[in-house]
Amino acid sequence: MTSRELQTFQSGEERLDQALARALGVSRAKAQAWISGGHVRVEGQVVTKSSRRLRGERVEVRPPAEPAATVEPEGLEIEVLYEDEDIVVVNKPAGMITHPAPGVTSGTLVNAVLGRWVEQGEELLRPGIVHRLDKETSGVIVVARHEAALRRLADAFKQRFVFKRYLALTEGVPMSTTVIAPIGRHPVHRHKMHVGGIKARYAETDFAVLVEANGRALVEARPHTGRTHQIRVHLKHLHTPIWADPLYGKPSHFIDRLALHAYELRVPHPRSGKIISFTAPLPADLVAAWKAAGGEWPGEL
Repeated sequence: MTSRELQTFQSGEERLDQALARALGVSRAKAQAWISGGHVRVEGQVVTKSSRRLRGERVEVRPPAEPAATVEPEGLEIEVLYEDEDIVVVNKPAGMITHPAPGVTSGTLVNAVLGRWVEQGEELLRPGIVHRLDKETSGVIVVARHEAALRRLADAFKQRFVFKRYLALTEGVPMSTTVIAPIGRHPVHRHKMHVGGIKARYAETDFAVLVEANGRALVEARPHTGRTHQIRVHLKHLHTPIWADPLYGKPSHFIDRLALHAYELRVPHPRSGKIISFTAPLPADLVAAWKAAGGEWPGEL
């Protein structure tokens, strides 16, 4: 679709943003931005409210020109676990930011993914980040290669059709339990999240202690929701913070980065709908830290 080309369609009985996303094959967030920007007309009248209910009206949209891409391909080392025409699954190293942000346009996972396919002479149009890992968290992450795959994967995450399993090293031994505790912005330290914070939202995580050693634990975490810093905040809530957590814990003698690894991801493939599963190899620094603390890795994870 040419960015400035006028698009016209007949709506059904649904919200305007939903109708626009469906008819033009774009994300709902993009549809909402076009609506609020005054680029959408219903029966000839500009409508800026995304929730406007439609009842078979004629809708016109002239999308705004897309800004030029500012994220450049970079030859950064990245371990690819799987790739096809729809998705790329990688093992993100600790210390790499997932997605560019204001003031950070290089050294990110997106730069690395772009760089890999540019080097191969292939095109990876605007890789879409479906979910994110904190900068210091290592592990498996899936990236959509095009808009349709991004929408389908985003829907799978929203509907909780995705299984995620993390490994964490904790100071203290938490209970093997399910934590259901809403998470919101910290009322004082706004860069932190907090159980029961501002505009707290439902958050649920299953925890299982795999191994104990000298008052510490190797813990498996299975989040059912995707709140910012969810595993870190819930483990702090249990008074067993993750090693070397700069926001919710203390420095560790055994490791100099957040001891959290996204070990396994199961997700419906955006084209076939078949569940596919990926595991990210255990980071050497995490294994070495646990052994240095007197722990042993279980035979199976």
